[in-house]
Amino acid sequence: MGDRANSVKRLFIDKALELGFDMVGVSKAEKLDEEARQLESWLNKNHQGQMGWMANHFDKRVDPRLLVPGAKSVISLLYNYFPKEEQHEEDTPKIARYAYGEDYHFVIKKKLKTLLQWLQDEVGQVSGRCFVDSAPVMERQWAERSGLGWLGKNTLLIHPRKGSYFFLAELIIDLELPVDHPIKDYCGTCTRCIDACPTDAISQEGYLLDASKCISYLTIELKDEIPEAFQDKMEGWAFGCDICQEVCPWNRFSTPHKEPAFDPHPDLLSMKEHEWHEITEEVFNIIFKKSAVKRTKYSGLKRNLAFIKTKGQP
Repeated sequence: MGDRANSVKRLFIDKALELGFDMVGVSKAEKLDEEARQLESWLNKNHQGQMGWMANHFDKRVDPRLLVPGAKSVISLLYNYFPKEEQHEEDTPKIARYAYGEDYHFVIKKKLKTLLQWLQDEVGQVSGRCFVDSAPVMERQWAERSGLGWLGKNTLLIHPRKGSYFFLAELIIDLELPVDHPIKDYCGTCTRCIDACPTDAISQEGYLLDASKCISYLTIELKDEIPEAFQDKMEGWAFGCDICQEVCPWNRFSTPHKEPAFDPHPDLLSMKEHEWHEITEEVFNIIFKKSAVKRTKYSGLKRNLAFIKTKGQP
């Protein structure tokens, strides 16, 4: 591959960093054979729960060339969301850190479109598509292939110098760029995420998640009532869950993000327990106006709040 392709890649990375992305990696666009076998096995075990869409478009999910005809490269990008501040009250219902601010889909998609337009202006005719958790793309696997981290025992992407509090995004394009290479798995003998998961969603060997047991799934994706079997296992999480990230030793390297859009509503972090349980739909719409929490709707959040047991609640 010529000097031109190397130069374009360097300039692209510079532009991505300028837009707020933290890391960029490139993989060859090709079918994910091993990952396809793993996904098929995972689906056959019904680990997806009610997330029927996980089984849809299987061929496209494992071959980006079916999503973007003529695709040559998958560009993976990381965008930090680790907050400057946490929720202040220790015993209040908790929401996952990624949902503190504005919905990442919209914030990052806009930046990706800017990047694609920049690439087209720089190179000429380049066709491609932008993805932010919005289509059948195996984003963690592509990020791993392009050297942005390894898939840990909690199945999340972990970077040895930056941790795991990142959003993942992709540009799949028909331009061939120099590829990056996977890095080593540094989980070693650590089992902290496995030991800490209150619902046993992570297999004892690690690297396999039964999503139907995951607190994030139970509080966001599950539309039915949460099964009684989980009554005493929610540990106060009302939307999403960060337990397996909180205990991960690699997240000691996490640093606060610099994205104003991810800053929470001024009232969110100081909400007390009774304010959560007494939240009205009007307040919900104000505090979570642009947040991913709106995915579960007011009724879903109220369901979750009624189900979880936090200290001081009967």
